[in-house]
Amino acid sequence: MDKLLPNVSWPEIWTALGDTLIMLGSALFFTLLLALPLGVLMYLTASGNLKANVGVYRIISFLVNIVRSVPFIILMITVLPVTAFLTGTTLGVRGAVPPMVIAAVPFMARLVEIALREVDKGLIESGQAMAATTWQCIRYILLPEARPALIAAGTVTAIALIDYTAMAGVIGGGGLGDLAVRYGYQRFQTDVMVVTVVLLVLLVQILQFSGDRLVRRYTRRR
Repeated sequence: MDKLLPNVSWPEIWTALGDTLIMLGSALFFTLLLALPLGVLMYLTASGNLKANVGVYRIISFLVNIVRSVPFIILMITVLPVTAFLTGTTLGVRGAVPPMVIAAVPFMARLVEIALREVDKGLIESGQAMAATTWQCIRYILLPEARPALIAAGTVTAIALIDYTAMAGVIGGGGLGDLAVRYGYQRFQTDVMVVTVVLLVLLVQILQFSGDRLVRRYTRRR
């Protein structure tokens, strides 16, 4: 193994993998915390829905589209002052999480909105006919019915966050991306690059497999 991968320091690889998982877990947690209510709000305020308000919807949708249109590498640099204010640093794991969350929240919020749109409006009307409040419609009808699609949205977002963790390495964000940039790219150590790519691919496969299993589990049998 040492002859095949002479430049690979396994302790450093495992540390970088741990940093990547910490970034992924932290960013995914805050993304879910913010994107789910934002997506629900977008759905509710869209024309023809429970709390239709075209003005509010257009403003939120416009802001979401602006953030989504900015490439992540540019967004990271743009929000450096915000990152420094929130975490006290722009480097390492802490410095990578805020821009990841800022980029992922609009992305997932749009997926949440799309998932909720797929819920049969007849179910909402039935709930309203039984005097259900807006909150009860959300909790007992919208979210349960959209659960498979929401899980799929979370899976897609988690995979996108892995991509973000890799790109965060360009500005010293830590993790496997940072290792790939410092050793694989700047020092031309191809074996290090290969190992980091393989680990990132495995992470994506594990997340996709787990997400697909959950979607199948919660999809109602017709």
